[in-house]
Amino acid sequence: MAIPARIAERLAAGLKRFQPILTSAKARDVNESDTSMIVTDVLAEIFGYDKYSEVTRELCIRGTFCDLATRIDGKFQMLIEVKAIGLELKDGHAKQAVDYAANQGVEWVALTNGNLWRVFRVIFAKPIDAELVLDIDLLALNPKSANDLESVFLLTRESMLKSGLYAYHDHLQATNKFYLAAVLLGDAVLDTVRRELRRLSDVKIETDELREALKAEVIKREVLEGEKADSARKKVAKAAGKMLRIRRREEDGPAEETVEPAPT
Repeated sequence: MAIPARIAERLAAGLKRFQPILTSAKARDVNESDTSMIVTDVLAEIFGYDKYSEVTRELCIRGTFCDLATRIDGKFQMLIEVKAIGLELKDGHAKQAVDYAANQGVEWVALTNGNLWRVFRVIFAKPIDAELVLDIDLLALNPKSANDLESVFLLTRESMLKSGLYAYHDHLQATNKFYLAAVLLGDAVLDTVRRELRRLSDVKIETDELREALKAEVIKREVLEGEKADSARKKVAKAAGKMLRIRRREEDGPAEETVEPAPT
């Protein structure tokens, strides 16, 4: 991922400035309110938000409050649940933040204690769910590392405007074990494998036979069963169906126009 030089400089300078601040705050075990003040400054000086117009504090959602939220051009981008810097982040904390986001219709949630940042994408299904997309520790990052700066860049204002988190999440999904297993067991891949096996051994193997062999002997059972595996298979099937429809339209060509005879 290419980061513009001026943004990379801001990220590196921001990490150098805030790492000692976060380390000191952690040593002093500051409370949630003081941690929230630091997080607000991080949003402005590292992530690039205008803290006076694009960072909202104590956002009220159906009678309850979310600690912080980022907003660009009047649209909420991310809700942020802040915990005290010395507090261990737990699943229950994330659920609370996800519930806030679901009520507000916001897709992105960050749970942070200042140095740890866990970012979730809200899945608007029944029931509401969330998937962990990013998990970084600002204190463990090296301001001189391009890879570390790329991780931080995903949380920036510039990244949100260019759908950087969406693209990163799509990449994670495309390479996760459930999705890969579903792709490998799809007809398109199996047909290619059949042809290669036929070329190497001159043995004819049916698609279903090959699929069962892979499921029984090659692919781990854990990636074939459960909700995540089912979801991956549905996504692969949906994508395959879409590509098939596109291919058929291309093969059929544009529909011929009919010309009505002129009235006599």
